[in-house]
Order: sequence, then structure tokens, then C-alpha cells
Amino acid sequence: MHIRSNRENFLPVLAKAGGVVERRQTLPILGNVCISAEDDSVTIIGTDLEVEIRSRSGVTVETAGAITLPARKLLDICRALPEGIDISLKVEKERASLIAGRSRFTLSTLPARDFPMMENSGRIGSIDISQKLFKNLLDKTAFAMAHQDVRYYLNGLLLEVKPDGITAVATDGHRLAKVEEKLMLGVEDFLQVILPRKTVIELNRLLASEVDEHIHVDISEKVFRAVVGDVILTSKLVDGRYPDYERVIPAVTERVGYADRETLRQALLRTSILSNEKYRGVRFDFGQGQLKLQAHNPEQEEAEEEIEVTYSQEPTIIGFNVGYLIDVLNVLDGDEVEIGFQDSDSSAILRNKNMENETFVVMPMRL
Repeated sequence: MHIRSNRENFLPVLAKAGGVVERRQTLPILGNVCISAEDDSVTIIGTDLEVEIRSRSGVTVETAGAITLPARKLLDICRALPEGIDISLKVEKERASLIAGRSRFTLSTLPARDFPMMENSGRIGSIDISQKLFKNLLDKTAFAMAHQDVRYYLNGLLLEVKPDGITAVATDGHRLAKVEEKLMLGVEDFLQVILPRKTVIELNRLLASEVDEHIHVDISEKVFRAVVGDVILTSKLVDGRYPDYERVIPAVTERVGYADRETLRQALLRTSILSNEKYRGVRFDFGQGQLKLQAHNPEQEEAEEEIEVTYSQEPTIIGFNVGYLIDVLNVLDGDEVEIGFQDSDSSAILRNKNMENETFVVMPMRL
């Protein structure tokens, strides 16, 4: 195999596929990327056996062929090369040489025939959806996914696909994020799948919020596949049943307050400095037209902030994990945030004012 390309053409393709490769792996070949060259294009594949990314780009193919090379080393070399330089990658016997200007690198190889490929088993549904819209779904929910929870299904993101829309849900048991988008997707049946945490992260990197082009998604019983431009992401699905998230969302919130989102966010950032580092608790004291925020820690240090809010119901004191609230405020778009709750012991619903399709639930904590 022998290919020629410019660094600015080759590096992005390599980075997309190489990003999925784990630094530590059980099989040596999983530390490699598979590079296949034919018909004036190169396809680079990276995998960890759970997620696979195929990235493709046009190059000059002197000799067609396929080989696997160390992903991390090849990526570091290409990143360290000067911008705009031409690269020549040639494989002879069991060694690969990369030449760029006066630089020459020799890398070990493993045969491409031994590289594991993921199969896309029987498709049960497919959709075409805007990159911008799909990225918005992931951005606004992914932060609520659990991390290494024994309830493995919480370590991912739930996608529900219906004929008239798509819903993304994530929860770690302490907070929940749910975003719905109404649009005609052309599917006949209700589909529900759980994407693994790593898949969500890698997919979010591939999607562009400024691009309104559509991506194609295939869903089977065990595999999720997304085609984003010249990149194909294939992932195993989490095998489990997601909890009934609707039971977590309060049906009634008789007490509702409205605050300027950025004012509240900045006040919480300041207050959190003196909160307990372990529990991160902040006390919310809702009064007529005002909200008082208070935090303290074991060193007897205290922080207090007072901001104006639109609130006219019964005075209420309720405690929250300040980190959870800041995460929600970071993903909200509107200028005004709505905070609804039933009493001091109930979960709160946060959303942009008059935005019923976005729901963020944060459980209270005792202070």
C-alpha cells in the first residue's frame, strides 16, 4: 500500500477514527487503526469492540491495499508535523514508513485481516434527521447520564423514535433531562434504544451545530449506526430496560418562580465556592419577589446571595445540589428560567419559560 496526501486532508480523517481507540486494550490490534486505500480514497477505521468509527477521504493512491498501524503514535506524529506539509505513507513487508518533508518515521504494522469489524445486524428502523437538531438533543441531555453506575442502563442515553417526533432522556437517579422534538420521521413503529455513554460522546463530536445537513440513522435490535457525511459510526446498544422516567417528573408544580437565567447562574457559581465540597448543597429561600441563596461548609464559612425573581406564592425553603442546577442552566437557551415545585420536599422542574418540550428535573436534598 502506498498513499499520498496533505496533512490538512489526512489528519481530520485519522483523528475521527483514532479518537475511539482506547489507550489501554486487551488485544494489541485494538490499539491500531485499519487503513484501507483504493480508488483514490482512504478509509480509516478505529474500534474498541463497542463503538466503531469509519472515516473516509480522498487521497492519491499509488498502490491499493490495507494495513493496521498504531493509532496513538500515528496521530501524534501527524499532529506534530508542520501545517500544509505533504505526507507519503508506504507499507513494505511488516513495516510502514511515513515521510513528510525531511521527516521520516518507521512504524510497526499488524495485518488488516485480523482487524475486528462490527456488523450491522437486521435493521428495524431508519430515520433522516438534521445534524443541528440531533446535536441539540444530545447537548441538552447528555450531561445527566450516570457515570459508572451499577445500574448500567443509566450510563447511557435513551432515544425514543416515534412517527411524529424524537425524544432524548438521560438520568443518573438524582436529576433528569428530557428533550422532545416534534417532526415527521417516516417510521411506522415506536423505537426505544439506549446509546452507551461513549457513543453519545463520540457522536456529539462528529455532529456540527452550525450545519443543517441531514444525517442518516439505522437502528436494529442490538446496533445503532449513524452516517454523518463521510463518517460512519456504528455502536452496540445497551441491553437493558430503561426505567419509566415519566414517574420521576412531577405531575403538579403549584409553586412557580421565574428568574433571569444568567443572573441566577452567576449567583450560584459564586455561592458554590463556599458550599460543602462533598455534598455541594445550596439553600433556596423563595420569598415575595426575591430568592435568597445560602451555602455553608464544615469550616463555618458562609455565602449568601439575593436576586430578584417573579414569585408570589407561599414562601418556601428547599435545598439542591448546586452542581446539578448549574449544569441545567448551562444548557438552557432562554433569558428567563422557570422553576416549578410542589413543596420543600419535592423535586423541581426547570425549563426555559414557555418551552414545554424541554424538561429538567432536579431532586431536592436536606440541608
